[in-house]
Amino acid sequence: MLNPVKKLAGQTLIYGLGTILPRFLNYLLTPLLTYIFSKPVDYGVNSEFYSYIAFFNVIFTYGMETAFFNFSNKREDKQTVFHTALTSIFISTIGFSIILLLFSQSIANWMDYENKVQYVFWVVLILATDALMAIPFAQLRLQNKSLKFALIKGANVLVNISLHIFFFVFCKQAYEENPTSSLASFYNPEIGIGYSFFANLIANIVSLLCLAKEFFGFKFQFDKALWKEMIHYAWPLLILGLAGMVNETFDRIILKHLLPEGQGQWAQGVYGACYKIAILMTVFIQAFRYAAEPFFFNNAQNKDSKKVNAFVMKVFMIFCSFIFLFTMMNLPIIKYMVSEEYRVGLSVVPILLLANLFLGAYYNLSIWYKLTGQTKYGASITIVGAAITLIINFIFIPQYSFMASAWATLAAYLVMTIISYLLGKKHYPINYNLRAIGLFFMMALGFYFVSFIWADLENRWLKLLLNNLLVLLYLFLFYKLEFSNLKNIKSNAKG
Repeated sequence: MLNPVKKLAGQTLIYGLGTILPRFLNYLLTPLLTYIFSKPVDYGVNSEFYSYIAFFNVIFTYGMETAFFNFSNKREDKQTVFHTALTSIFISTIGFSIILLLFSQSIANWMDYENKVQYVFWVVLILATDALMAIPFAQLRLQNKSLKFALIKGANVLVNISLHIFFFVFCKQAYEENPTSSLASFYNPEIGIGYSFFANLIANIVSLLCLAKEFFGFKFQFDKALWKEMIHYAWPLLILGLAGMVNETFDRIILKHLLPEGQGQWAQGVYGACYKIAILMTVFIQAFRYAAEPFFFNNAQNKDSKKVNAFVMKVFMIFCSFIFLFTMMNLPIIKYMVSEEYRVGLSVVPILLLANLFLGAYYNLSIWYKLTGQTKYGASITIVGAAITLIINFIFIPQYSFMASAWATLAAYLVMTIISYLLGKKHYPINYNLRAIGLFFMMALGFYFVSFIWADLENRWLKLLLNNLLVLLYLFLFYKLEFSNLKNIKSNAKG
């Protein structure tokens, strides 16, 4: 029963090397940008545009990626599914991109960036290249080519980081020291933080070239009947995705509009930078999703699939609880990843970590409506979450600024997790080990509150030592309480 879990763990590890490690490197862009652009107002531009990118990525792919997984596992003619999905994405991407580019100046005006139309242009091309890569990347995941997936993702981030360093360290410094130098010619202060979008676009183009082999076999082959089935399956996922992006990114978009002029963009910068401190949790969840979605579909016919799903959920939640504890216990050091002007927002970090923990739980629980084809439930659940996010943000942001956004995110994901669990019990019952999950979650939360006892210690290193003793205690208790299950994984793997 646990052999599939070992396979999932291996896949998650490799996807982790392609997402966690590169994104951790990408995380280094946060200190780079916050220290170079020390005014949160400047970084707020970056945070706002990337929130829009996340939102429109959902529109550009409209659930076709998950539909591709679903129909590839159900049909023998997998190539027809691939060609139909990619043809659909290709045509729609061209159409969406042309519309947005034609109205790029109007969009820039609406966003209060009248003189930054090139930002909109680059962002549209980022969206287009992201969309074109979605199905080829999904094909690699479906074929368990996780190493190639990881290498291409890693190359993307390395190019992106290298270009950030080139523009913001070498060229910017050269411009400030000698505006007539050759390096200085590559930097325009009017573009400023917008070079971040240009670097991302170049990195995406490199990734497209790396995926050339996946495109070589592509034909503009469109099975209309199949496409209608795929769209019927995917449209609730589009609603789900849009509502999900409301939960994930809309707060950073509306902060500017719900707070006084100037203060809103400052809040966007502070909140966006501190949001990145939850990177270990969010990236682990992303890596797990890359591995888990094809795993759950491929394992659905296994007679022990529900037992495997329950075990995966338990291990996942225990590890997420550990990430929460580890991050909070080492926050006195991690906080230096953002410059001093941004640290006023550190109080959102534990809230956002817990919010993402429940988001991870929801991703695990959501497999029931994907496997049963009842994706309309997923859309409904996420819409409930989006409604909670919007209501709390619109009511409380004017008074509590970005703290309201953090609590709204936690409330939305917690409610979504509870609803999905209750509906899953009815439509696809899985016997989750709630006792073990609850025990380790409360243990991590309890140790976090215990650390308040010495929170005011002036000796930072003593405080860190005491904090990390709690982390070691958590690991020790995990080993003692779950040792028998660890032995089962090893013995099953040998068998």
